[in-house]
Amino acid sequence: MDETIMAAARERAAGHRRRFDLRFEAYFATLPECLDTPPLSRFTPHCLDLLRDLSLRGGKRLRVALLYEAARLVTTDPVPGLAEAALSIELLQTHGLVHDDIIDDSPVRRGGPSTYYAYRQEFPAADHTALGLAILAGDLAAFLSMRVLLEADVPAELRQAMLEVQLNAGAETVAGQLADLERDLRPLPDEEFLNTVCEYKSTRYSVLAPLRLGLLAAGEDLATHDARLRRYASLVGIGGQLRDDYLDLFADDAATGKSTGADLRAGRRSYAVTALLAAADEPRRAEVEAALGDPHCAAETVARIRELARQLGVDRKLRTDMRRCAEAARAEARDWRPHWREEAVAFFEGLPLSNVVPGE
Repeated sequence: MDETIMAAARERAAGHRRRFDLRFEAYFATLPECLDTPPLSRFTPHCLDLLRDLSLRGGKRLRVALLYEAARLVTTDPVPGLAEAALSIELLQTHGLVHDDIIDDSPVRRGGPSTYYAYRQEFPAADHTALGLAILAGDLAAFLSMRVLLEADVPAELRQAMLEVQLNAGAETVAGQLADLERDLRPLPDEEFLNTVCEYKSTRYSVLAPLRLGLLAAGEDLATHDARLRRYASLVGIGGQLRDDYLDLFADDAATGKSTGADLRAGRRSYAVTALLAAADEPRRAEVEAALGDPHCAAETVARIRELARQLGVDRKLRTDMRRCAEAARAEARDWRPHWREEAVAFFEGLPLSNVVPGE
């Protein structure tokens, strides 16, 4: 039964992704014509090319699926404003990826060079210029994210409400990024702090904002439903972060599109790393701490730490936590049936299962 529900949710999400990718490609094709940029600048068109490359180079488009399915909770009719909201969501995601890769000094993103490293390769003798250009590229994506909402052919009141959702999501995400850096410099964080970082850094813009935007566009009153949206988003967000942290340590590069062990090398006290440090005795904890934050940590060291984590049951713990979050989120979605369309509710019941990594 779980497989059937999950397969249906995946199929619907895949359909949203295919349609959106065509729209996203068309957006970038016309962007140079409608964006007023310095006519003699070479850097500006190149910046747009890099943003286009990163934006179109994959991504699950889960946020887009959440947006459209949230509108379907209310109606199956075409909903004006959803196309622009989808573009806004994914442009804000591009902004986040560019800046995350600067903060984490990540060379790879979605199977290709990060925007920061693309600039570093272009300007190998001018690191400061490469850094500045990457920061500005991320900034431009954020501003484009808000700009595109202004083009939505919807009443001014709705346009203002959608802008407020996105602006708040963007600001809260930056606050979450600050807390994320704080997490890595404080004593071993507890589960509450890890959940808080996840809530602000990713959940609010990746899950909650798309839900709010879809319902707003469909004419729903958010105040009536916001508490249940928050509960669902929080559980899905934590489940997704648990999955990402699990894959970073236990998957391979081909599965993640970036270097496995990136959290270790960046010194991130992720759910996986924190669980490992908490479970290890003093000698083995010292081995993990020695690798934590070492950008040159060898693949052999990462493999040894991965095996240690398996011996201590960290992989099983994370899978158990993913399953717990998924089941709680599904129960939350089931309670939506008195309020919204059954078919759309079923999508939100099945979606959390995609965060569960099967046992090995």
